[in-house]
Amino acid sequence: MISRRQVLLGSMAAGAATLLRPASFLSAGASQPSTPVDFTVPAGACDCHTHIFGDARQFPWSAGRTYTPEPASIAEMRTLHRALHMDRVVIVNPSVYGTDNSCTLDAVKRLGARARAIAVIDDKISPAQLDEMDRAGVRGIRLNFETFGLTDPDAARKVFQSAVQRLAGRKWHIQLYTRLAVIAGLQKEIMASPLPVVFDHFGGAQGPLGTGQPGFGAMLDLVRSGKAYVKISGAYRVSTKAPDYPDAAPLAKALIAANAERIMWGSDWPHPSGGALPGHSAGDLAPLLQIDDGRLLNQLVVWAPDVAVRKTILVDNPARLYRF
Repeated sequence: MISRRQVLLGSMAAGAATLLRPASFLSAGASQPSTPVDFTVPAGACDCHTHIFGDARQFPWSAGRTYTPEPASIAEMRTLHRALHMDRVVIVNPSVYGTDNSCTLDAVKRLGARARAIAVIDDKISPAQLDEMDRAGVRGIRLNFETFGLTDPDAARKVFQSAVQRLAGRKWHIQLYTRLAVIAGLQKEIMASPLPVVFDHFGGAQGPLGTGQPGFGAMLDLVRSGKAYVKISGAYRVSTKAPDYPDAAPLAKALIAANAERIMWGSDWPHPSGGALPGHSAGDLAPLLQIDDGRLLNQLVVWAPDVAVRKTILVDNPARLYRF
């Protein structure tokens, strides 16, 4: 199975102009929509998957990162969301910061009541620190299996079960960035979990393989049961058919049909590569992908033609899960 990193890095190696800006424009800033949104976005809509990359002098990179991104500021995020008509946002602590959530929490503080956060923690964190994070707007933790190459379901199971124990009794959830084989391997544990589980980026499904690909059925079962949410985010990560990613549509439609009350939308702005450019190290600057988020958001009308269903995805589900 082709991983999302293989797809993205392959695009980089090929110099895919639709995704990447040339190396000479590394300091041009994060992408902004070039296509206007062509439907009425409901009030209270939430972009459920974003990142902020701050000044490295204030927010140092993790030594164990797999890439070094360009900056992506709060001001640029505000501009993005004005164009997309998004009133709310969820900021996910990116892998480049490791378990240091300072940049993400600073952004949530500055954005105020419209923002929530997903943190990354280690086993040294105390209950008091988790309480403080909750007051600061954190609503869950992310287990980033895919970026760091954890593809063994048995190893993932141990990490997942430890996270469930650590968060016991909290109104939080566990967000997984992983692939379908791992989701299928964890199906029993997720069904038994007292905490909701959220899958990033279509659960790692691959558009060219369709809804019959191994593991997709297991994810659908979890969504139907109400135990898991799926972010239909970053369609460019599951499809190489830019700019509208038509082979992501059957995946999105199947997930929505399974249980629209467990589906959320996210831009994945500012579209980090997730890995170093071919021939470069993790410490070299990796350009952010150039994605037209207006055109990407417009695909939601294709995936969910019903206005009420779109409101469920954009407003109701995030409000419930993130406690807006």
